[in-house]
Amino acid sequence: MSTLKHVAEIIKKHNITEVECVFPTINATLRGKVMRGADFSNGKELRIARAVILQTINGEYCDEHVIGATDNDTILKPDYSTFKQLPWQPQRAWVLHDCMNFDGSPSAHAPRNVLKNILAQYETLGLTPVVAPEIEFYLFKRDGQEATGFTQPTMRGGSIEQERQMAYSLNATADMRDFWQALQAAFDTLEIRTDTWLHEMAPNQFEINLLHGDALKLADDVVLFKHTLREIAAQYGLNAVFMAKPLANYDGSSMHLHQSIVDKQGNNLFSDQNGAATPNFYSYIAGLQAYMADLMPFMAPYFNSWRRYARGTQAPINLQWGHDNRTIGLRVPHANAAARRVENRFAGSDANPYLAIAATLACGLRGMQEKLQPTAPNDDKDGYDYPRQIAIGLESALTQLKQSQHARTLFGDAFIEAFINVKEIELAHFMFEVSSWDRRYLALQV
Repeated sequence: MSTLKHVAEIIKKHNITEVECVFPTINATLRGKVMRGADFSNGKELRIARAVILQTINGEYCDEHVIGATDNDTILKPDYSTFKQLPWQPQRAWVLHDCMNFDGSPSAHAPRNVLKNILAQYETLGLTPVVAPEIEFYLFKRDGQEATGFTQPTMRGGSIEQERQMAYSLNATADMRDFWQALQAAFDTLEIRTDTWLHEMAPNQFEINLLHGDALKLADDVVLFKHTLREIAAQYGLNAVFMAKPLANYDGSSMHLHQSIVDKQGNNLFSDQNGAATPNFYSYIAGLQAYMADLMPFMAPYFNSWRRYARGTQAPINLQWGHDNRTIGLRVPHANAAARRVENRFAGSDANPYLAIAATLACGLRGMQEKLQPTAPNDDKDGYDYPRQIAIGLESALTQLKQSQHARTLFGDAFIEAFINVKEIELAHFMFEVSSWDRRYLALQV
């Protein structure tokens, strides 16, 4: 484990003059302060207003009954294992921080602490979750017109991707070879371990899979992945967009979460010595079926997120499970016994990775503890032929979360109340907007 002494040696060796001291907010946006490298090496304490943890996506803050009227500080405690020298600015580094109360306890509102709490419950049982996210995103031209729409980037020879003819093609990555090579070099420097890269279904939509590993590190890697992708994209005149549904007539972007559990010996809890699925495997799935619907705002945190859950889009609308079926929410990929896992397909690429991972792991753990039994697997039927089992939109999903005793048991009243307050403020702000749909269909007819 990295220590302050080890980090101070790196700062001195590489003449790092500035350290970005950052933490993920309730929306996984990065906030914090920049500290001089020498001050960081000396262990200077850093504080910030704790209301920043709960800053809404539109820049507002939660209500006083949640955060208090005095706007107290939180202490930012560095996690030295996350210290990285930034490849695009070598004299600057970054390090993730945990938000702590003055009595030394972790802030109940900080999403990184929320995930840590769920992982501690596994650790108590001698178990370790293994997670692998698949992250989808779009690349658009960086033209400052995002408020009115997105512009497709120009390829070699001046062409622009049309419709879906480039899905899974390698030509699109070849057209932007310099960008992709710079991105891979940055990932290598930052030790973000990626697996496959591919062109997804829609024009300029891509997917990069991260290699499986420790759940907290993978959540950290997702926020660093997004930060890095945005930075390198900007250098090439591009915007990396992680909205769940950026284009009306094309596929949404997801963050599928593959998960398994290993014991102290590294054995997969989902497979027995003969390679067969275990009772824990089925109970884990049953836990997801029983409790995931209440936690959907963690998977789909914005009004836009819910546009993704439409029939026939490979975005799930119910809690069916089955083997190698992409029309349902809980898919079990074909794999050998050691790699038996569950793929949770609910999270959009806009989801906070700490909360999405915490939610899926919490549901699975509770299923195992309660020895729940899942429904029969749906291996062959279209999942969209089954009734919808998740909310129809953010407002109803928040109501379900607010009324869920299961959610409060899993994550505590303080966090659930704070999360709901932030989301209700964002939703109220959204309701002041008038969309192009309103003007197109209502202006001349109603």
